[in-house]
Amino acid sequence: MTKNPFQNFVVRVRAGETVFREADAGATMYIVQSGAVRLCREVEGQRRDLGTMGKGDFFGEMSILEGLARTHTAEALEDSELIEISNATFDKMIKGNIEIAIRMLRKLSIRLRQAESQLAQAGTSSAARASVPTIVGETQTSVAPRSGSRLEAEESDVVFPVGAQDTMIGRYDPVTELKPDVDLTDLDLKRSVSRRHARIVGSPDGFSVVEEIGALNGTFVNSERLAAGEPRSIQDGDRLGFGMVKLVFRA
Repeated sequence: MTKNPFQNFVVRVRAGETVFREADAGATMYIVQSGAVRLCREVEGQRRDLGTMGKGDFFGEMSILEGLARTHTAEALEDSELIEISNATFDKMIKGNIEIAIRMLRKLSIRLRQAESQLAQAGTSSAARASVPTIVGETQTSVAPRSGSRLEAEESDVVFPVGAQDTMIGRYDPVTELKPDVDLTDLDLKRSVSRRHARIVGSPDGFSVVEEIGALNGTFVNSERLAAGEPRSIQDGDRLGFGMVKLVFRA
């Protein structure tokens, strides 16, 4: 059995126990190894839940990256094992699990886009108040049009529609709050599917599947494992594997 390189950094918390509180000083982040941790924040005197962290999720990274005080409270929903990462072990953690590093970058990217959007909205509002004409481009939507194609679970009657252009496959990520078009959370009991695992891309020539960078446990077409980033054409009846989840593509 492969030894867990972080077993010496595992901390155990009981259900109801607080990991840290909002405004506490902090110099560590945590990765959930088992159990579940709820994040919450005080807003105008009321508690607001931010999400539940499950196996593989991380939290508290702002303190280790920027040395900031905790921006939320973390408490265990059930008996949990957490990997406590300090500055001294952060580099080792990044090298040992590339998916954690990529998800952290995505989270920071989302924050940057949100900040840019807020600045753009503020600029637009100021321009409107000053009666300065603005040019409005085409409105874009993140919802891909339906293609009539679908993914069918091999061992159940679950069906997922496939978009005509781009369909993201993975599991809901409470860290980045991104939900894939095909959310395999309920089918992936062993959590073998990465948060952003693969995409099915449509074109005039048909459909192809491509594994996302940083995905773990493999993407398969008819039992053949794909190389990350390299699209593979798929046809009606092809059997696709995402980690341990098996689906059939129907065009």
